[in-house]
Amino acid sequence: MKNFLVYGSYGYTGKLIVEQAVKAGLKPLLAGRDEKQLRAQAEKFGLEYRAFSIEDGAALDSALLEVDAVLHCAGPFVLTFRKMAEACIRTKRHYVDISGEIEGFEALAAMDEEAKRAGVMLLPGGGFDVVPSDCLSAYVAGKLPSATHLELYIKSIGSGVSRGTARSAIENSHRQGRIRRDGKIVSVPNVWDTKYVDFSRVPTRVISAGWGDVSTAYHSTGIPNITVYMHFPDKVIELMRMTRYVGFFLYTRAIKNFIKWLIGKIILSGPSRAQNENGFSLLIAEATDGKQTVRAKLRAPEAYYLTALTSLEIVKRILEGDLKAGFQTPSRVYGADFILQFAGVTREDL
Repeated sequence: MKNFLVYGSYGYTGKLIVEQAVKAGLKPLLAGRDEKQLRAQAEKFGLEYRAFSIEDGAALDSALLEVDAVLHCAGPFVLTFRKMAEACIRTKRHYVDISGEIEGFEALAAMDEEAKRAGVMLLPGGGFDVVPSDCLSAYVAGKLPSATHLELYIKSIGSGVSRGTARSAIENSHRQGRIRRDGKIVSVPNVWDTKYVDFSRVPTRVISAGWGDVSTAYHSTGIPNITVYMHFPDKVIELMRMTRYVGFFLYTRAIKNFIKWLIGKIILSGPSRAQNENGFSLLIAEATDGKQTVRAKLRAPEAYYLTALTSLEIVKRILEGDLKAGFQTPSRVYGADFILQFAGVTREDL
């Protein structure tokens, strides 16, 4: 029987994914570095596990040869994605991750031909970043094939942040903001641009951010100019603005490691079960060719909960043979309407 491996299964999102998988009658192979946490999780759900570091190539290959696909959940992904993806190509296993990091997306896109030769699909961003935004981008692009500019606006309501997300943010803190111009990704200062967007009758302040769609939306739509805006609390925005002047302190490995250690002490988990069930996200995509503009809005469940649902659905489709070899984005392989199958998701034209 076809099966899949969840690497980083005992992290915050990994736990949500395993829980949903078991509910769906699946029996993923659990994996990660910490044998104690793996054993406890495996015993709880009656699953098998393999404890190994991603740096151990022999152990990694051995585990992958037991399954048909891997759902990679161990971040910061900028430090882990390459070894996992290379192992998947080497062992001819399909790769899905829940990253939101531009560097990983672009590096995996560059591995497209290698993956095709191996008959392997590489699909990063199988969670909240970037499934709903990618599908919405593809939807508006489909309505306006002549579009030259795409803007995405994202607001999360009633959620929180996990240790993994916070640590990934610190690991990528030196990269500033990113936008795409004339097909190329360029760096801009943090809080480079600010807008007020009407998500639901009340204008909300959003700022430009280096969200994963700066990479993936281009591969999905071909639109050469892309900017992503996100809502943050005002205090967070001011802190981000300050990094323009003191951000160099975050560039050193010692400082990054200290802050990530501190995050582990401060953030004990992630959003609560109530936040998973009641939180939600609002997304607006706007495509224009200079003469016409198409806008659409998406409402989706809380980000981490949705990540568990979407990534698991992608893996299920892979196990059923529904895939395309090479580097893929969610909408490019499964279509702009892929996101609509999940409970709580609605889309409307604006």
